[in-house]
Amino acid sequence: MKLARVGEPGAERPVAVLDDGRLVDLSSVTTDIDPAFVAAVAAGNGPALDGLPTVEAGRYGPPLNRPGKIVCIGMNYHRHAAEVGAPTPTEPVVFMKAPDTIVGPDDTVLVPRNSVKTDWEVELGVVIGRTARYLGSPEEALEHVAGYVLSHDVSEREFQLDRGGQWDKGKNCETFNPLGPWLVTADEVGDPQTLGLRLWVNGEAKQNGTTADMVFGVGEIVRYLSQFMTLYPGDLINTGTPAGVALGQPDPKPYLKAGDVVELEIDGLGRQRQTLGAA
Repeated sequence: MKLARVGEPGAERPVAVLDDGRLVDLSSVTTDIDPAFVAAVAAGNGPALDGLPTVEAGRYGPPLNRPGKIVCIGMNYHRHAAEVGAPTPTEPVVFMKAPDTIVGPDDTVLVPRNSVKTDWEVELGVVIGRTARYLGSPEEALEHVAGYVLSHDVSEREFQLDRGGQWDKGKNCETFNPLGPWLVTADEVGDPQTLGLRLWVNGEAKQNGTTADMVFGVGEIVRYLSQFMTLYPGDLINTGTPAGVALGQPDPKPYLKAGDVVELEIDGLGRQRQTLGAA
């Protein structure tokens, strides 16, 4: 099942996306695509779509309304670690993003004031469907995944790397996590380690990778995180970006500026298009 939210910001309605592109209104069965609804779908109690009305698409909002937390994994692709001169991690590198960074897949992304190094990062997002504590194996961990989503982990590299030695300032600027257009349930995605990820800036291909290049696969990431924090239905995990970010390119590095257009996609998870604006 593909789940989405359509409408103006703050007034989105929940929908299911059919294979022919039609949108089925879920307002009569849930108020939102929220943690409780995600948990029900993950448990096999998703809604029957027969007889529900269809709606026009309009704007797609983020398909998950305010996850409880966003947990991110850094340096999780072999080629990406190599391009920035970093050693391959022996354990997942973990940081957090605030839920209020999330915007719709085609909403404006704001370049922060005083930014000189705003960067792009296409990522596979993992949405938790069952409460996870101290999981014993990657296979068990995958049973706790509700679905997957296209996520853009926008980053300001100077804020992240040169302004105090921790990453949060470079990851939590307003609009820095476009999400969607769809949340696709795990049964439709299949093996999450076989997905292609691509990103373009102003029509020029920048990233073209595969989740097969991950240092730590989805199951291991979820298992690992569950040793340190409880994961709840509706939590989002950004699993890292493949090679091709601005940080890894030769000087002068082509960081983003107002007016640039970024497009990105993941196999089966849809496509995003953002125009950069000035904060």
